Amino acid sequence: MTLLVLGINHKTASVELREKVAFSPEKLSNALTELAHREQVDGGVIVSTCNRTELYCQLDGKGNHGLIDWLSQFHDISLEDLMPSLYLHEEQAAVKHLMRVACGLDSLVLGEPQILGQIKQAYSHSREASTVHGLLEKLFQKSFTVAKRVRTETDIGGNAVSVAYAACSLAKQIFEALHETTVMLIGAGETIELVARHLYEHGCKTLIIANRTPENAQSLAEEFGAEVIGLPEIPDNMHRADIVISSTASPLPIVGKGMVEKALKQRRHQPMLMVDIAVPRDIESEVGDLRDVYLYTVDDLQSIIDKNIEQRKAAAMQAEVIVSEESADFMHWLRSLEAVDSIREYRQQAEAVKQDALQRALHALQNGGDPEQLLTELSNKLTNKLIHAPTRAMQQAAQDGEPERLAQIRATLGMED
Repeated sequence: MTLLVLGINHKTASVELREKVAFSPEKLSNALTELAHREQVDGGVIVSTCNRTELYCQLDGKGNHGLIDWLSQFHDISLEDLMPSLYLHEEQAAVKHLMRVACGLDSLVLGEPQILGQIKQAYSHSREASTVHGLLEKLFQKSFTVAKRVRTETDIGGNAVSVAYAACSLAKQIFEALHETTVMLIGAGETIELVARHLYEHGCKTLIIANRTPENAQSLAEEFGAEVIGLPEIPDNMHRADIVISSTASPLPIVGKGMVEKALKQRRHQPMLMVDIAVPRDIESEVGDLRDVYLYTVDDLQSIIDKNIEQRKAAAMQAEVIVSEESADFMHWLRSLEAVDSIREYRQQAEAVKQDALQRALHALQNGGDPEQLLTELSNKLTNKLIHAPTRAMQQAAQDGEPERLAQIRATLGMED
């Protein structure tokens, strides 16, 4: 039985190739069925995200499994285009790779937590398709446990390394209870969407989304239960916001010093956090001169991110040690299974020898044989049969001039010096 992973990721393949090799949701079920029915394949899981496509398989033995040809044919991609970007890992390398991926150690953003959810989803799809069981299922369950251990014992996921998440982390530091704050988000692009999602997940439930075209922000507002206003309405609503986060493509500032001064008076100078993650700036730099305003720009966030990346790298070193330890433990357990059949067969063989000798002795006893003599013969015959194979193995090792093999046999028989 062999564990194998075959795939491409953001390190080995371009976006164009990754798009071609990705398994769409509507094709995934059929792909899993095809994969599991291939010769030698005894189970499979397909992980397909924007940054990676990987086949995790349990194979009956080693040899030409044809998985590369299947991947090429399924996506109608030539081997010439596919081969330079592929990687293939077997046994402990495959085990370690999955654990690293689950822990976020192989991600574009080091330590990002989303990949674990994506792997769990891939595993769930495979269970629904009945293509994961046995050793492969054990491996995925173990990888989930390892990822949890890494998150618990290291700080790999504790530091913001994206602008959106850094903005949210900053808000949490200044306002501990986000559920009691009102946040105004200016813009409705991808970055603001990520900020909204992070804030919502951390308990913020009062959101105001200000956008040049309110209709374009409606779907985002519905997802998070937010209020929508147009940019001209910002001055009349600024005083309501404890936190303002802005990210638009406006060539000129949207929020001026006078607008914020007026809002502070209406707020009776309760502090405001303002985060400007737009380039060029959405908030006039003079706003930072006002008392009771904490203004951060994208450059301020980048310095936080750079520091956090270094902290994540240190945590990643700890995580790598855990992964190496856990993958070695899994392989140790896996190899121990290989002895189970041999032990069972050896016990059955010894039992057969015992039963044969015992039946002969009982038969002789029933025919009037001398009990003491029969017991002596039984013990001698049983001993001779059981030591025959080890004796021949030691003689052969000595004749072949292999003292290490002889020493190993002696140790196995409990004859250590």
